Amino acid sequence: MIETVGSVQNFATAVRNLEGLEWLGEFEIDELAPDEDFFNVNSKGEATTKPLVGRLYLVFTNQTALSQLLGLWDRYSSDEKMVWPTGLTSLRDVFKKLHAIRRWSVQDRLVDSGVLKYWEEDLLHAPRESIRTEIELWYRGAPAQRSNAQAEVERIVTSTGGTVLRACEIAGIAYHAILAELPREAVKMIIENPATELVRCDSIMFFRPTGQVAAGDPGMEEPIDSPVDEEPLTYPNGDPVIAVLDGLPVENHVLLRDRLIIDDPDDLASAYPVSDRIHGTSMCSLVVWGDLSEENDPLSRPVYVRPVMRPMDSISTPHPEAMPSDQLTIDYVHRAVRRLFEGDAGDAAAAETVKIINFSIGDRSRPFLQMVSPLARLIDWLSHKYGVLFVVSAGNQLAGIDVGVTRAEFEDMSEAQRNDLVIRVLYENSRHRQLLSPGETINGVTVNSIHQDASGYGANGRHFELFTTPLPSPVSSFGSGYRRAIKPDIAYPGGRVLYDFAMLGNSVECSARRSKPGHRTASPGALPGENDRSAFCRGTSNSAALLSRELAGAYEVLQEILAEQVADVDADPFISPLLKAMLVHSSEWGLAGDRLNEILANAVPSRGLRLAVSRLLGYGIPDIQRVLECTGQRATVLGFGSLEEGKGHSFRLPLPVGLAARKVPRRLTVTLAWLSPIAPTNQRYRSARLWFDLKGNRVAKERQEADHHAVRRGTVQHEIFEGADAIPITDGDSIAIKVGCRSDTQPLGAPINYALAVSLEVKEGLNIAIYDEVLATLRPAVEVPARSRVR
Repeated sequence: MIETVGSVQNFATAVRNLEGLEWLGEFEIDELAPDEDFFNVNSKGEATTKPLVGRLYLVFTNQTALSQLLGLWDRYSSDEKMVWPTGLTSLRDVFKKLHAIRRWSVQDRLVDSGVLKYWEEDLLHAPRESIRTEIELWYRGAPAQRSNAQAEVERIVTSTGGTVLRACEIAGIAYHAILAELPREAVKMIIENPATELVRCDSIMFFRPTGQVAAGDPGMEEPIDSPVDEEPLTYPNGDPVIAVLDGLPVENHVLLRDRLIIDDPDDLASAYPVSDRIHGTSMCSLVVWGDLSEENDPLSRPVYVRPVMRPMDSISTPHPEAMPSDQLTIDYVHRAVRRLFEGDAGDAAAAETVKIINFSIGDRSRPFLQMVSPLARLIDWLSHKYGVLFVVSAGNQLAGIDVGVTRAEFEDMSEAQRNDLVIRVLYENSRHRQLLSPGETINGVTVNSIHQDASGYGANGRHFELFTTPLPSPVSSFGSGYRRAIKPDIAYPGGRVLYDFAMLGNSVECSARRSKPGHRTASPGALPGENDRSAFCRGTSNSAALLSRELAGAYEVLQEILAEQVADVDADPFISPLLKAMLVHSSEWGLAGDRLNEILANAVPSRGLRLAVSRLLGYGIPDIQRVLECTGQRATVLGFGSLEEGKGHSFRLPLPVGLAARKVPRRLTVTLAWLSPIAPTNQRYRSARLWFDLKGNRVAKERQEADHHAVRRGTVQHEIFEGADAIPITDGDSIAIKVGCRSDTQPLGAPINYALAVSLEVKEGLNIAIYDEVLATLRPAVEVPARSRVR
């Protein structure tokens, strides 16, 4: 492992020229601690404690190559003007920035992955004679190398008395792993003395706990709510557009009966008691109906449901739900999605019409720190391969929050003071509240939670809200994403959460009660045969499920628009990018962003304030109806296309003459979205880099909200511009929006599908016919017609 401060160009080429070294991958790393050799300086040239950014280069080596590499390093250390061997001069640039060079170690394989903590818990609480673990291998370039590496690990596992249950290779994400059962004594030996043959095996990258991709703890402190009313006699028809990968729902619940297509090829239902079907029932209820407190109409199409969780062994009831521990999570999710679009075991594709996959579960053992997790890589790869949009929850943070004051002091504070305190404490501890895998996905839409619902106030007794305004929920996770891209993408109401002070200290703890406040959803009954019950739940899972429901409505409207405007074009390959663009396009920070800016202004340097707010809100809170319907003072247009590497498209937005010489506030919003192929062993990771530039934008020049550098690092570029100057406009004036495409890694093998959304608006009620003027001159983009509100 070679760790540098800063990046080194062409290092991969230098490594490939050194005989005996095999390129495995590279990663960008943040927050390297400064030392006497490497540090940032301030404006006065003084050393600071600001963390550094570097790269991690991973190579597989034999002893000869390692000796040669270390020999070069020793020679360079004593003589920086040494003559370099032919083909290795790029290593000189590496050595100038070298921070560390060492073997991949026990620390990397065990400690940093957190598996030791889970093993210790299993040994303490679980009576099983063996412990399951995922062993992730280095992904070697040649099939023979992978086969030999797997055989070596299997031999060592067997020598400990263990068993290999499964193995999985997925070339598209550079993933190779086995699922093994190790005897209790073998695990105890590793914990006591990690330097065992298994842990020292050079073919192994990580040991990871199994069964950690899970729903949040549902709790059951209070009785479930009263029965729901009988559902209306309207049932869905047509092909499913949404798939839910989650726990098994209560299929015959009065609110879900005949509304779900449940596909359970592994027969999880046979060992899934109805009383444990909490999370899947809640998520399906939110997707189909939304929050029951709001009395929405159900979706017009059925929802495809693939159960991928089951009850865990636990003394608590209902049992927590998680991915099966006898499966490799990556393999299990891969097979579930492949079954959707390709089928398996001789079956036809299960639901190839699906465009949105709701994934409201996360890996609590994998907070995002440096490397993109295998599960996020899988979602990114599947997104691009099948042209499907994943909606992913950011992950719940249920640990206590040390607010640093007593209950009495907290109760004496004003609401504004409480908000200030809690947000600052959360931000200061943001490193311990990172996105949970797969929340760092670059192609999926990652959703954080807003502390908001329609249940009515539900605090009582010792329980209270940390704040009562619609700020980011205290259980939300913090971004950014890989290479400091905007993550989460958006935030959405996830239900209000109540807290209580711990018995000792100044920590407040999250309540797990299933009564108000929160979102009201369908729920298993307390007694057999009860199929009409509801309960309240909350968290980022809810936010993602509600967003998936919104996208289902947007899909129906989008189909109408495309049929009206471009009936002769096969728009199906562009549906997912269009939905992604429309969703983000409707987002803004709003009042929550204003409040966060106020609170964090004294804690964050002004140049970093936009990044700080986006770590909680992403691009903001969406109101997708703003894209689905235009008004007289707002025009929204959609465009889409495919771009080859090095090519570009140009769109023109006509400027309304009614704005000429008018000093009125206006806003221009532009959103570009795509699904990128990935290069899993390259630190850039994202293969397709698309972007837009504006030419001739005189109506709104001031950038708002998200940082204009960060918006170009993911697969959505969303920018808001505002202005109010009086400017001359004549017939034919327009804004040119140029979309470009480049490769960030290897050459792109195929064109990249993208979608573009553009809105121009002024304040409602002004006598400026933005919509009519744009409509009269717009060609050839897709115009979004004015329409009534669509559920």
